[in-house]
Amino acid sequence: MAPYWTVAAWTLLAASTFFICWCEAARTSDSSRGEQGASSVERVKRGWVWNQFFVVEEYTGTEPLYVGKIHTDSDEGEGAIKYTISGEGAGSIFIIDELTGDIHAMERLDREEKAFYTLRAQARDRLSNDPLEPESEFVIKVQDINDSEPKFSEGPYIGSVAELSPIGTSVLKITASDADDPSYGSSARVVYSVLDGEKFFTVGRHTGIIMTAVADLDRETQDRYELVVKATDMAGQMGGLSGSTTVTIVITDVNDNPPRFPQKMYQFTVSEGAAIGTPVGRVIATDADMGENTDMSYLIQEGGELFRVTTDATTQEAVVSIKKPLDFESKRTHNVVVEAVNKHLDPRFVDLGSFRDQTIVRVSVSDVDEPPLFQPADGTVMEVQEDAKVGALVGVVTARDPDVKNKPVRFSIDHSTDWDMIFQINPDSGAITLEKILDREAAGWHNITVKAVEADNHTMASHSAVSIRILDVNDNPPELASPYEVFICEDAMPGQIIHTVSVVDKDEPQSGHHFYFTLAPEASGNRHFDLWDVQDTTAGIRTQRSGFNRHEQNVYFLPILVGDSGPPSLSSTGTLTIHICGCDTAGTIQSCNATAYVMSAALSPGALIALLVCMLILIVLVLLILTLKRHRKGQRMAEDEEDMRDNVIKYNDEGGGEQDTQAYDMSALRNLYDFPESKSAAASADSVPEIHTLPQWFQANRLAGGAAESCSAADFSLFKGYIRKKVEQADADLSVPPYDSFQTYAFEGTSSPALSLSSIHTLSTTSDQDFSYLSDWGPRFRQLAGYYAPGKPDEDGS
Repeated sequence: MAPYWTVAAWTLLAASTFFICWCEAARTSDSSRGEQGASSVERVKRGWVWNQFFVVEEYTGTEPLYVGKIHTDSDEGEGAIKYTISGEGAGSIFIIDELTGDIHAMERLDREEKAFYTLRAQARDRLSNDPLEPESEFVIKVQDINDSEPKFSEGPYIGSVAELSPIGTSVLKITASDADDPSYGSSARVVYSVLDGEKFFTVGRHTGIIMTAVADLDRETQDRYELVVKATDMAGQMGGLSGSTTVTIVITDVNDNPPRFPQKMYQFTVSEGAAIGTPVGRVIATDADMGENTDMSYLIQEGGELFRVTTDATTQEAVVSIKKPLDFESKRTHNVVVEAVNKHLDPRFVDLGSFRDQTIVRVSVSDVDEPPLFQPADGTVMEVQEDAKVGALVGVVTARDPDVKNKPVRFSIDHSTDWDMIFQINPDSGAITLEKILDREAAGWHNITVKAVEADNHTMASHSAVSIRILDVNDNPPELASPYEVFICEDAMPGQIIHTVSVVDKDEPQSGHHFYFTLAPEASGNRHFDLWDVQDTTAGIRTQRSGFNRHEQNVYFLPILVGDSGPPSLSSTGTLTIHICGCDTAGTIQSCNATAYVMSAALSPGALIALLVCMLILIVLVLLILTLKRHRKGQRMAEDEEDMRDNVIKYNDEGGGEQDTQAYDMSALRNLYDFPESKSAAASADSVPEIHTLPQWFQANRLAGGAAESCSAADFSLFKGYIRKKVEQADADLSVPPYDSFQTYAFEGTSSPALSLSSIHTLSTTSDQDFSYLSDWGPRFRQLAGYYAPGKPDEDGS
């Protein structure tokens, strides 16, 4: 009975504490309105004051739980007033005694499902059911007890922390919620603790933050931990409820391990003839870390002259390859020191040691038969004088066999680089000599390729480029740059420079060009012009008299002698043509010997431009017309090419035979070769032999000597003449189509020199077969029996 009395005590406390009393209505009068003569106004106040009711949750008693009582002071206990309630749970969860106003809870309440209920109370006259007071609202709150354990709504949890993290490093935060009322008592006050894994991790008692408990977490040793964390309400006091969850903590990697080579030495073999870039071998260093912390690069600390190392980004292997050609005869073994270094170093762990490791890669070079080596290997430059004679020595190339000393080598010139066969090489000594005369002005350089092979193995060959420079000799005299023509005015002044001439020389002396200008000996008596040597490969022409008369002489020829500095010094003579012209007062040339060289000044630049534009338009129109004509001609040719085709007409309908007179006119077919001549071919008909019908021709021959003899003696010229005649008629007929027409007529004719293939002609009087039984087969075979009756062969079967 102890629990029942405890609950009863709570109920009585609630009833005594939150009792609701009714108050009488107060009436007041307004004195100021009374002074004004107005009647007094009464204000009726509400007759009850409402407070909250409380009811404990999870009530387990057998009787209805008393909640509280409503009462009005106008109730004199005579039962004239009826109390009613409405709202949430009225009539089902909560009921009221109409006479006393006592409210009871009929069901077991759960605060976690619904914390309060809102209802309305009403006092009515029992007889008239009229409300005595306005309806008022009140609240029944459900009082909490500790009946809900903490729950982890987001569990299980997964967190991570870097290895070697210091003690107290935060990993993650977990949160448990309690459905009890946090504002009442300690039912919802939660504390946390670690049940399993407390050796490595701790949890904040009130915060739920999980932290590291040790500083030596090593991912390489253990990469994850499973924790069990408990949450307890009532602040961890005795009798509190609890819940637990699982927390998985993953240890992430840091770069705390250096790379290590599994071996301290690796051995590889490579041929000395291997090309540059050929991989020799692969080595790899291992790293206990993971992810980008295992990324490493490889370096060569020793032996980098002949080898290089690269890193395979996919496999993280060191690839050792050839950097320069190897020579078995020079060195047969190479030791290469390869070092592995981490790319992403963590400065926090530098004190753990050096994050690099080394290994030795021993490379053995194997011998191969190598082609001869030229000296120098990068080619040879030779020089020869331009005037060298045929057979002169240009230079000598040398090559040796790297495998055997003093082994003979044979030389030759690649003729694809010396098409004109200007040079020749001695196959034994490598001496290059001239085969033809050189001309530096035609080609200043000759680039040839020399081939060297082993004397006993021509497959071992090598090539070397030989550049031959042709040294210049002075074998070309200087010449005037162009055939100069000069136009001067009649009133030219003495000493006036009328023109400047320059010269060209095909030679290229090493000291540079230096030319000398003088008048030719035949112009030594010239009194009209003189020559002024400017000393810079040019010379000026000056007048020596004042004024010229073009009517007396309009053209002067001035021979100029030009010489170079040699050696030997060469010279040539060029002629300068000087025209005397009439000029206006401004010095503009008007005419030279009655020929206008400059247009009239009255023609403005705008007129010149307009004239040029008109000429351009005419040229464009002419080009357009020619293009259109060519385009149309191409279209017509394309159409003609489309119409040119072969038209083969074949008549392969055999028809009903000679007895079928409805389908074919047999007389026309028998006279197939009697064609009427066209009017256009009448003139040439006399030259063509007369053509008979084929049946008449065969009958005539048959009368002359029998079918067999006529077949052997047939004159096929008749057919040739017939075909020629038809071709001439077709060529003369303008109505035939513009393409070939091939027609085939398969009419055999009235007879044929060849024997018939009909089964009727297979009858022979010498046959011992008896066909008399055919008469017994009926009327349909009577005619056939007549053909094969003994002694009556049909000689005329067709």
